[in-house]
Amino acid sequence: MNNIKIDKFIPGGQSIGALPSGKKAMLWGALPGELITEYEVTKEKSTYLEAIAVKISQSSPRRVAPLDDCYLATSPWQILNYNYELESKHELLLEIFRQQKIPLDDVKIAEVQTDNRDFYYRNKMEYALYYDHADQQIHLAFRARGTHRKIIVNQSSLERPEIWQRAQAIIAEMNQRGDEARNYQSLLLRCSQDGQVSGGLTPNGRKHPVFDNLQDNILDRSYSYSPNGFFQINLPVYELALREIARHITTSKVLDLYAGVGTIGLSVARDRELTLVECDKSAYRELENNCRNTAAHPVLAKSEDALDYIQSDQTVIVDPPRAGCFSTVIEKFLAAEPPIIIYLSCNPITQARDIAALLPKYRITKVVPYNFFPRTPHLENLVILEHK
Repeated sequence: MNNIKIDKFIPGGQSIGALPSGKKAMLWGALPGELITEYEVTKEKSTYLEAIAVKISQSSPRRVAPLDDCYLATSPWQILNYNYELESKHELLLEIFRQQKIPLDDVKIAEVQTDNRDFYYRNKMEYALYYDHADQQIHLAFRARGTHRKIIVNQSSLERPEIWQRAQAIIAEMNQRGDEARNYQSLLLRCSQDGQVSGGLTPNGRKHPVFDNLQDNILDRSYSYSPNGFFQINLPVYELALREIARHITTSKVLDLYAGVGTIGLSVARDRELTLVECDKSAYRELENNCRNTAAHPVLAKSEDALDYIQSDQTVIVDPPRAGCFSTVIEKFLAAEPPIIIYLSCNPITQARDIAALLPKYRITKVVPYNFFPRTPHLENLVILEHK
């Protein structure tokens, strides 16, 4: 087996090096500067391979011991010290914007914002179930990275402790009554900031049950949401982003696209003429509920089907899914020319693509990344765009 000298991290979170043949190697479990002497190949093509580092002869001084045996499945950056994680995410963000040829010479890019809580932060977790024939017990499990194989989880340090405790109790009850793991797709649990847990087992081949809603305060506003639906998983850091967004609301009219249950628009602009657009029916029901006793106007529609709501006299907020904004939404921005576009994204790669398309008429005035997902390669990024 040929040794691999690791050069750097790449967008997506793997590290990259090269074999003596010149073939590129992208690895999990390896840090820049390390020499990997043994690795498990998970995918191989003619020009590159993907693998997991097994043995390292030159270890990085920035490597730390992971808390969890399952870290590769859930949070592969547990092996970085936390300051190095923040530095690496900042560099990757710059690289992503450079790849899209976005000029950044006159743009202030903030350091990655964090509340310095890098474990026990997730307010949602979904576990697989695994029946071990050796002890004839059901166990919590995750999917091993790069495979469909399940691995038993004996400790997990990402989710809030209340979630882990409830999950353990549910598994104990299943084993006591002789339940069968194959009857269930997963165990889904969510926790509010005050420690209330909701969710449960999702059966195979049947509609997911409706779990009890949770309540959380965000910037002193109360929101109701379903454990099944989308809601931010790291609320303290989310509030940091919302406070920054609020500083850039400059118009009396505000449009919130991809609004979810409404936590962005209603937190930063409920005192304005606010329209919120959401396409998921379940999220929209929660959005309607959260808009009660406000003047906000919720709209059930796909953002790409609600282009008439994009106008030239409003601040527009977008927080799209990982795929980014639909092309017709970007085209409508260029046609309608709203003065401010506030773009929050969980995928800076598609965000940079969309921003590059807007640069003929917009300039970037601020970039603020946030560590919503510590110990993973994922990064949330906020970009403020101002019409030229």
